[in-house]
Amino acid sequence: MAEVVAGIDIGGTNTVIGIVNHEGDILIESTIPTRCQSTFDGFVKTLTGEIERLLMEMGHEHKLLGVGVGSPNGSYNLGAIVNAPNLEWKGILPLCKEITQNTGAPSVVTNDANAAALGELLFGAAQGMKNFVVITLGTGLGSGIVVDGKLVVGHDGFAGEFGHVVAKVNGRQCGCGKRGCLETYASATGLRRTAFKMIADNNQPSMLRNITYDKLTAKMITEAAKSGDPLARAAFEYTGLILGTRLADLVAILNPETIFFFGGLANAGELLLDPTRRNMEEFLFPVFRGKVKLQVSGLQDKNAAVLGAAALIWEELKKMQV
Repeated sequence: MAEVVAGIDIGGTNTVIGIVNHEGDILIESTIPTRCQSTFDGFVKTLTGEIERLLMEMGHEHKLLGVGVGSPNGSYNLGAIVNAPNLEWKGILPLCKEITQNTGAPSVVTNDANAAALGELLFGAAQGMKNFVVITLGTGLGSGIVVDGKLVVGHDGFAGEFGHVVAKVNGRQCGCGKRGCLETYASATGLRRTAFKMIADNNQPSMLRNITYDKLTAKMITEAAKSGDPLARAAFEYTGLILGTRLADLVAILNPETIFFFGGLANAGELLLDPTRRNMEEFLFPVFRGKVKLQVSGLQDKNAAVLGAAALIWEELKKMQV
């Protein structure tokens, strides 16, 4: 009987479930609305019912060994989701306990960026690496940190909130309630805010000028920059300045071999990596210069969120065998 795990990515709108083997192949996958039930208990029952349905569809030759979950505000240590801002259920939600009760299989949860880092380690470009960081660049900015081959989760399971280091004192308002957080500058949302401010602050010609803020997307800015639009390119330069200087601080603390970028904004490639690399190198402590690679995730074209969650439970199962 083939051994498999379930990898789950819980988002504010949708939850994706995949059945994954040892090699990192997603054998079958489906999506359910995260708000499919009014209660958290109801959501977990729908979620575990979908896992059972997928296994039944695959046939009886597969055995579920465990369930891994990537979630906003997922605490590895607590096995719970804790006051996730983009989920309607608040408080400490005992996700792993309820999944195990419904499936009979062990379960583990962490935040989505940590899951992405484990996915990179087991199935992506970080295979064989001991020290690296994955930066997720979507609506916000997250980070998963691997040191000496182990994921860093911290005292209570929330380590890796690089998006909420202060990039500018009293800077842009962040959704977390603070001001000046890195993710308000270096993320898809941050790039939009930068481009729109540049449109307002000068009369430079740009194909972005007649687009309202609500309709402006990071993809539009990327396409404009690729076409040579000076304002769009300036927005990427500024984003690279902010991100690169903060990465220089991160390198001084962690000394990683590689920093991987994952998510929608990472699709900009060298438009983002080049100014980020230049500014990181300029502000690096000299002993680190020329040693840290910046590159796009090896899982960028795959469902890294599901693979990362699957990698999380595969690693947990290894610990149980020791």
